[in-house]
This record gives sequence, C-alpha cells and structure tokens, in this order.
Amino acid sequence: MKYRTLGKTGLNVSEIGYGAWGIGKSSWIGATDDESLKALHRSIDLGLNFIDTALVYGNGHSEVLVGQLVKERSERIYVATKVPPKNRVWPAQANVPVGQTFPAEYVVASTEESLRNLGLETIDVQQFHVWSDEWATAGDWLTAIQQLKEQGKVRYFGISINDYQPENAIKLIETGVVDSVQVIYNIFEQSPEDRLFPACEQYNVGVIVRVALDEGGLTGQITPDTTFEKSDFRNSYFRGDRKEQVHQHVSQITADLNITADQMAETALRYVLSHKAVSTVIPGMRSVRNVDRNCAFGDGRGLPPETVERLKAHRWIRNFYN
Repeated sequence: MKYRTLGKTGLNVSEIGYGAWGIGKSSWIGATDDESLKALHRSIDLGLNFIDTALVYGNGHSEVLVGQLVKERSERIYVATKVPPKNRVWPAQANVPVGQTFPAEYVVASTEESLRNLGLETIDVQQFHVWSDEWATAGDWLTAIQQLKEQGKVRYFGISINDYQPENAIKLIETGVVDSVQVIYNIFEQSPEDRLFPACEQYNVGVIVRVALDEGGLTGQITPDTTFEKSDFRNSYFRGDRKEQVHQHVSQITADLNITADQMAETALRYVLSHKAVSTVIPGMRSVRNVDRNCAFGDGRGLPPETVERLKAHRWIRNFYN
C-alpha cells in the first residue's frame, strides 16, 4: 500500500481508504457485522489506514464497528466521520439558512455522539455531511469547529460536497478554514477536474474521493439483467433503463481500452488515483473479497497518461441519485 498526504493536515493516508457506509447496514443489503469486521481487519492487514464513516450510517452502527476495530488494532488508523444536517435534508438545498443545518450547539452535540459511538477521544477528520457555499461565511458553525479543535475532540475539518456539485465548495476552500473535501469523482463524473481540483491544489486542501466505482456501475458487473433486493438502495439508483445505460457505457470503455469487464474496477480506481490532487479514494467494502481486490490497486501505479486521456471521452453527465 502506498500513501499520500491529505492536504495541509499532513496525515499520510493510504491511497485506498475504507468507505464504511455499507457496513452500517441501513441501505445496503448483505452486510453482516461478522463479515464487516473481518473485512475491516483485512484492510488494516493490507496497509489501509484511513476509514470514512458517518453518524447516520446505520444510526451510529458503522461508527461502533469502526471504533471496535480501532480498539482491537495497534496500528495508527485515521478515522473520518460526518455531522448530518440538522434538518436531515440531502443534498443541501439553496437558500436554506445554515442555522437550520449546522448550528454550533448541534455540531458539538453530534460530534460528541460520534465520539461515544467510536469510543475515541479525538476524531481525525470531522466533516459536514452536506454543504452549500452560501454558508461559507454565515452562521456560528466555525465557532463550534474551532472549539472542538481547541478541546482536542477534532483534529481537522472537512466537508462532503453535494452530489455532482463540485464547484459548490470553492468559496469555502478560498477562506482557508477547510482541511479536506470529499467529492464524487470517477470515469463518468470528471467535472471535479475543471475547477475543484485546481482550487484544492492551490489551497493545499486534501481530496477524499467517493463513488469511484459509481455505486457498482464501474465494476463491470452491472448488466441489464442484474437484480437487487427491494430495500437495497441500488434498486432505486439503477431503476428503469439505467442498468442498460450503464452497461452500454461500460462496454464502450472496455472496447476503447481493449480490456475485459473484469478489469473495469481496477481501471476505475486507477483513473481516480492518477490525478495528483486526490489524496485517497474510499470504495465501499463489505467483504474480504472486495478488500483484497481494491487494496491491491493502492500500489502507487496510476494509469498511463495516454489511457487517462483516452478516458476523457467517456465523461457522462447525469445524476442517478435523483
């Protein structure tokens, strides 16, 4: 496993991090605590040292499992979690006052709840789970973050940028108060390259990439005949003719690069890691098999420049979360 610096935090984080939404069991079907803990331990065995969770993942269940792992391991593991918006609206909506989403008292209370779930004294990176740049200089949320840092309860502050709105964080980045941003970035969703990544490089802000595999779409395993359990969120994400659309786009990529569908996951993760602004990528991993597969790609080898350039033609603007 190779490591990169998470912006101005100075933390050396593994190229492959652990996305812990699925182990919360609230939206993904098939996760069991026993298998999740095995997968978590296996990831640390392979050199992974960065885990991203959130208070709302299984109403704290994901945090509890992550905390159990940290307690059982001697390695230094960096934990990032998230404060959900008080109004419980995802993504953040325009013209909503920050007092309805991240008032200072609420930010502190949510952080303390996460600390209890994790069984930790300090959260390495505390993030807001949604963001609107209208809030960059409004409200009292920054007072809470400063207080939490002074008390040693939080080391660094980050935000999780709204789905497919990478430019809705540039104003905050320019203030200098944010240490990291988390953003959707993959072969299809390339728009962070336009303005967000240059801003992050200019202000030395760490970049945590989520949805690098497009919720499974870029694994090469989604076909028109793929089915999901009714309560699995992917049943909605890939509803209607979306599986057919994804299959067609992936088939175009494999044909263009002369690779097999089985090579898509590696190609997708290496594409993300080929950008120098990226600090770590956090695929969801609910099984030891997925951990073994994904961690193997954190070896410091991106794609050849000519392959990266060829993939630019496969940018696909759409929002399956709607």
